[in-house]
Amino acid sequence: MENPCQPYARTVRDGGRFVRARPTRTRELIGYLVACPNPETLHIVCYPDPILSVKCAPIETFDASLAAVAEKMLCLMRDASGVGLAAPQVGLAIRLFVCNWTGEPEGDLVCVNPRFLELDGVGEMIEGCLSIPEVEVTMRRATTATLAAADIHGQPFECSGEGLAARVWQHEADHLDGRLITDTMSATDEIANRRALKQLESDYATNSKKVGRR
Repeated sequence: MENPCQPYARTVRDGGRFVRARPTRTRELIGYLVACPNPETLHIVCYPDPILSVKCAPIETFDASLAAVAEKMLCLMRDASGVGLAAPQVGLAIRLFVCNWTGEPEGDLVCVNPRFLELDGVGEMIEGCLSIPEVEVTMRRATTATLAAADIHGQPFECSGEGLAARVWQHEADHLDGRLITDTMSATDEIANRRALKQLESDYATNSKKVGRR
């Protein structure tokens, strides 16, 4: 199957214009609010794209553009059979993630500027990531969580969850701080995932060259 992930080309505001520029260093992107002129152009980006290691900026403006981005992210998540998707996974360095671990339409949740009020318990489970296909890592996380965030209209809310819900929230929140499941792999997981990671690195290098020639 063709890899759905594509390399990310940074889009930033420059005097009211949108300028496409490939990031050369991860740190260059920290703190940037990366603007997207057309949410329909969003796609899932893959490891080792630098955007995945960025600490994302808080969202201050709640408007139709943000709502459109969130809706597109939910579509991408569902199309990829995922349970969560964070903004940096679609090339946007903003503190936003969407999730739905229930499989039901009413289970869609959009979290803007999320933060944890409480984390409790500990449990291990194998996790994957839409931006790191074919890679699975055993992750230790809190088993219950209370999350505070804003909805797409800027209204604050809190929710509590356990099990898969708590794990999904923590996984997506990690993305907003530039943390990936590959950052804490055990020696066993490193060996098991070595080939898949090397293939992703090779694919990224190849696709980056193609983008550079356009």
